[in-house]
Amino acid sequence: MENKKVRTRFAPSPTGYMHIGNLRTALYAYLLAKKDGGDFILRIEDTDQERYVEGAVDIIYNTLKEAGLKHDEGPDIGGDFGPYIQSERRAIYQEYAHKLVELGGAYYCFCDKERLDNLRQIQEASKIPTKYDGYCRNLSPEEIKEKLDAGVPYVIRQKIPKTGVTSFDDIIYGTIHVENSTLDDNVLLKSDGLPTYNFANVIDDHLMGITHVIRGSEYLSSTPKYNLLYEAFGWDIPTYVHCPPVMKNATEKLSKRNGDASYDDIIAKGYLKEAVINFIALLGWSPGGDQEVFSLEELVQAFDPSGISKSPAIFDDKKLAWMNGEYIRRMSLEDFCNLAMPYFKQTVKKGIDFMELAKLLHTRTELLTDIPEQIDFIDALPDYDTELFVHKKMKTTLENSLEALNRILPVLEGIDNWSEETIHEKMFELIAEMEVKNGQILWPLRTAVSGKQFTPGGGIELAVLLGKEETIARIKKGIEKLS
Repeated sequence: MENKKVRTRFAPSPTGYMHIGNLRTALYAYLLAKKDGGDFILRIEDTDQERYVEGAVDIIYNTLKEAGLKHDEGPDIGGDFGPYIQSERRAIYQEYAHKLVELGGAYYCFCDKERLDNLRQIQEASKIPTKYDGYCRNLSPEEIKEKLDAGVPYVIRQKIPKTGVTSFDDIIYGTIHVENSTLDDNVLLKSDGLPTYNFANVIDDHLMGITHVIRGSEYLSSTPKYNLLYEAFGWDIPTYVHCPPVMKNATEKLSKRNGDASYDDIIAKGYLKEAVINFIALLGWSPGGDQEVFSLEELVQAFDPSGISKSPAIFDDKKLAWMNGEYIRRMSLEDFCNLAMPYFKQTVKKGIDFMELAKLLHTRTELLTDIPEQIDFIDALPDYDTELFVHKKMKTTLENSLEALNRILPVLEGIDNWSEETIHEKMFELIAEMEVKNGQILWPLRTAVSGKQFTPGGGIELAVLLGKEETIARIKKGIEKLS
């Protein structure tokens, strides 16, 4: 195994959206393959036709492409180990299921639904684990042939040893031992000729040369069954990496049912794809050291699955917002302005200098979708409460704010060269002349021109952005409100 080229796979079911946990699995599989110059394969597992959602395969393609996780083989680009869609591999599964019967690792089961339902009811009433009772396990070759010749519907079940222990190694969880007596003779091939997931994934992983299987820890309990299949066929067992779940909080998993976001939903909230991928990589995995912001190339170099924690990862919105802010701050001002432009134009219809607006917001923005709320005062002054002028830390009251605005107004009216430098100079001359703290002039100015408690810049910067005429009109409005 050690000398083989690393081959990993991402094998999603097309159920309609890209769950964050799924994307993390894809990312880890990609990182592990690329770190060793290996191959990353995309396989679509669509044998559960009841859960199939139209258009879901396109969502998978688009998400991987956006995230920068380029697969080396897959349904859309082909490869030497196709088809890469399970529903197109039906004949392969049937061949291997019958071969497994010959090898003694599986058997034909002719039990009908009524018998199985009765068995389940009896087991539930007796409060014992529900599992198949092995009724068809020891049918004679003659009985089997008779039923097959008569066209009796059948499934093929795995023949689990009744005694002994099956063990397997996992990079995260170490060695795990399972009593064979606790395992069920699960169905491998259904009566319609389609395989169950438990069978198809083993056949596909072997035939596609997968060396490392990365998946959710919910598959830990099924892995002994997979290993028994590998052993029955005499095949090499892949290296396992079972990842703990991504949780909403200490008790709830992230899920669509709980209204939790898919990848597309998160992007629509104003997050950058690079920040999302970086954040997802660190959900339960530690690269060691203090670095937290990684490019995809840096993640490839740093990735080691032994750094994945056994504990569930908590999806922390605040951490994601912080990381998004870090990515925004590292952009050039021009790139940020271009990225923010749709949000600017959605909110501001006035002819202002958008580059100046970008300067104010560049270091103060974590989420692009927060921009409209920060700049909605530009087109029109909101109807604000005069209590906004009162600020304990700035030592402002309604009375001294009115006095400040009355002194600010003629100073601003007298400025010909309307620039940040000039306004700053004049405001600080006024502060010195009045012998007051900076905030006692600057806070009333900011409040009067914005009508908001929180703004993307101070009063001087906002005055430059709004222009002389609009700034003076708003100062007069503030005086009027306070008088």
